Amino acid sequence: MFRLKESEAENLRSQIATSSWGGRRHLPYAFTEHGVAMLSAVLASERAVKMSVLIIRAFVRMRELIANHKELAARVEKIEDMKNRQNSVITILADEISDLKAIPPPGPKRRIGFPRQG
Repeated sequence: MFRLKESEAENLRSQIATSSWGGRRHLPYAFTEHGVAMLSAVLASERAVKMSVLIIRAFVRMRELIANHKELAARVEKIEDMKNRQNSVITILADEISDLKAIPPPGPKRRIGFPRQG
């Protein structure tokens, strides 16, 4: 069993639609898969055993989904990295253009050659 981090608790709250003004005053605790298995060995009621089996099945399914989508997760991360690099290049270019706009234009050019006489 472990205590959730602040960001995890915030994510959990938004997913189960609890009110923003009420609810928990402390960060909640969560069980790992092994913790659920140990708890099911201690709690012997029929309902506790059924719930433990369901929770362990959920952990197994989650592990399968993660294993199946590792390649997809890697591709998404690669795309995000590329996007971040492109954003930084665009930001640099925008700053350079702003700097060029700030430079005053040169004055009128002086004509070369002899002036015309009328």
